[in-house]
Amino acid sequence: MSKVSKPFMESIKNYLDKRAAEDELFAETYKKENKSLEECCNYVMKCAKDGGCAGYSDEEVFGWAVHYYDEDDIKNIAPVSGKVIVNSSVELSEEEKAAAKEKAMELAIEEAKEEAKKKLSETVELSDEDLADVKQKAIEKVVLEQKEKLIQKKASKKVESNTEVEPDLFSM
Repeated sequence: MSKVSKPFMESIKNYLDKRAAEDELFAETYKKENKSLEECCNYVMKCAKDGGCAGYSDEEVFGWAVHYYDEDDIKNIAPVSGKVIVNSSVELSEEEKAAAKEKAMELAIEEAKEEAKKKLSETVELSDEDLADVKQKAIEKVVLEQKEKLIQKKASKKVESNTEVEPDLFSM
């Protein structure tokens, strides 16, 4: 078996299947026993390599695939190595778009924080007292964040159950 990428082979197959469903004459040609999808993909790769261009339109690529099935004298095509970029589109729901945007923002923020830490660590020297102070502030920040999360979780449970919630663990 050649090393034809699965997405590339699927794109070619999807096009040929659709063409066969719409064109009875091609449907018969597509059924030829002496032809295979893998060899078709090898032929398309060979045509692309022989053409010498960096990229081709979908029409050219699919045209080569149809030509492979049309011509009985095209056979025994060896695998051709190369890179293929398959054009495809993905439809995301509004929720998926929002989640992706949120994740991208979080990653951008984390990258900015790491870059800032790196720059600061190269230019700022802290005393042992300063380090202890920073550690204490970091601990306080984490405790505060956890407290806020617990409060939010408790509030959402209260709304869901409409029952009285236990007293706040952090209240004084």
